[in-house]
Amino acid sequence: MSGLKINTDQCVGCSQCIQPCPVEALEMIGGKAYENGNCIYCGICVNACPVNAITIEKSKKENGDVSHHGIWVFVEYDREGVLPVSYELISEGRRLANTQQETLSVILVGEGANRFINGFNQYGVDQIYAINGDFHIYEKEHGVANAIIEITKKLKPNILLIGATAYGRSLAPRVAASVNTGLTADCTELKINVETGLLEQTRPAFGGNLMATITCPNHRPQMATVRPGVMTIQEVASQKPKVISIPFNWSTDYGITLLSTHYEKDTHSLREADFILVAGKGVGSAKNLKLIKQLADKLGASLGVSRPLVDLGWSEYQYQIGQTGISIAPKRLIAFGISGAIQHLAGISKAETIIAINTDAEAPIFGIADYQVVGDCVEIAKQLIEAIDQKKSLI
Repeated sequence: MSGLKINTDQCVGCSQCIQPCPVEALEMIGGKAYENGNCIYCGICVNACPVNAITIEKSKKENGDVSHHGIWVFVEYDREGVLPVSYELISEGRRLANTQQETLSVILVGEGANRFINGFNQYGVDQIYAINGDFHIYEKEHGVANAIIEITKKLKPNILLIGATAYGRSLAPRVAASVNTGLTADCTELKINVETGLLEQTRPAFGGNLMATITCPNHRPQMATVRPGVMTIQEVASQKPKVISIPFNWSTDYGITLLSTHYEKDTHSLREADFILVAGKGVGSAKNLKLIKQLADKLGASLGVSRPLVDLGWSEYQYQIGQTGISIAPKRLIAFGISGAIQHLAGISKAETIIAINTDAEAPIFGIADYQVVGDCVEIAKQLIEAIDQKKSLI
């Protein structure tokens, strides 16, 4: 029988397993540790026990078919073109494919199969699976899911990657459930274990307080959605990919009728911004956050925030930067009152130049900043606004 097992004869009652448990599933009774039914089998207590009295037993399952080959990337596009996250995944897929000597394929569905068929020559793509149709992928989501399910069952890829966009987060679970495999959502890192050959999928867990690495040893494909902005787009010397047309019956009635569509361009995207000001809890108040926004406007920069400001209701989630928000890679970033929690640093680490302003000279963010300013970020923001206004008055 599977579950958390505590050898009470071996337990010495040190209670070192109690505090690390993220769900308070352990308690001390009569000088021994006991599990109270809340365990989620994360394994933290197993590592914390100094006498190895805690183990997790798992039920033996019949392995699925793991003799699959190839790495696939689903290409998402909108009215403007292919989404950057798709190119990020293709670059990451190429790196993973090189590790395993696998082929890299992309899936193009709908009108995109014609519009973007020649757009992947410089990214190391080996094959393009083109599932043609005279519609946009957002207009027939059920059909797109079923098309991917059908070719996945038939062609059996080893790995399938999808962007963790709103569309991808809806699409990926349908595919995973239908082909009877696992899915790791919102990954920030992917790596092939050279010993096992398994895809190690890393993502934030427990509200971003730790990073979990997940594998799918018994079923295929190994599926993951990956957050936009966390991978690097790289062009490589490659040959023109082979195009394979896949027929699919689009006439199936899924019981859903699309009445109308409305497309609205994202005018506040932080992922594409070259210059960003990021405000943290050190700004002190919602009023001071407006001051940072005023400075951003004067500098022609975008404004992002750390998670505490969203939790406080000072800003909306769409502006949150970090592991539990958006990952960014601007040319210039100025951090106002950001202490530098590991979750936030992971979201800004790819910025080319980081300027950090904080009253604490030992703030962790200074460890990755190119320029460190020890001081009151609000007062410095006021001085910068004043200097900009004075300069404009002299022109």
